[in-house]
Amino acid sequence: MSQKRTKRKQGRPDAKDGGVGREGVLTAASRLLQSLPPSQVTMVAVAREAGVDPALIRYYFKTRDALLFEAVKLLVDGDEPNAEPTPPLKALEKHIDRTFRVTRAAKYMHRLMIEELNCASSPAVLEQVRQWNRNPVEFYNTIRVTDAGKELTDFDPLFLHLAIIGISDFFVSGLPLIRLLLPQDTDMDELAARYQSFVTRLVLDGLRRRGDEAGPDCSH
Repeated sequence: MSQKRTKRKQGRPDAKDGGVGREGVLTAASRLLQSLPPSQVTMVAVAREAGVDPALIRYYFKTRDALLFEAVKLLVDGDEPNAEPTPPLKALEKHIDRTFRVTRAAKYMHRLMIEELNCASSPAVLEQVRQWNRNPVEFYNTIRVTDAGKELTDFDPLFLHLAIIGISDFFVSGLPLIRLLLPQDTDMDELAARYQSFVTRLVLDGLRRRGDEAGPDCSH
């Protein structure tokens, strides 16, 4: 006697262990993004990491673009929110520190933005990606306006963002080259801390207003 197959009901698929929800899937995707190139973080790979059916991921996120964007946001925004823009110099120092920590935690984040999310198929996801990447630029501009030339010389918020992202990212993405320049027994964690301190001093000293400079016109 043949058994009658039961058709799966529409709606939320069951997780294999019955206990993995949306946040569990995001956590699994975030773990993979910390260790794998973006092209390898597929829905199937995330489902395997989370121990769920891939249909559950499609139910929650619809597309891989949406999943990856939410996962990288969890990595970055979970670090801590942006510092308040006052006092400006201190806020800038804290933001540089955060950028370095995020880059170390999500070493493929910028590669993900360049290779995957900049051409997301969903217009809604693409617009979210654009706005999320604009946030640091807007934050730097808030620092500039808040300071109004008291401690900082005038600067372009976009250029500052690009400079700090590039400087912090290369220490991670260019690590094989960096290792060639160093003795084999170099403590890379200690070197990373020294490098971050050097970059922070370089940026703050470069932006610090000299006594004979006129402040920017921030009235507009």
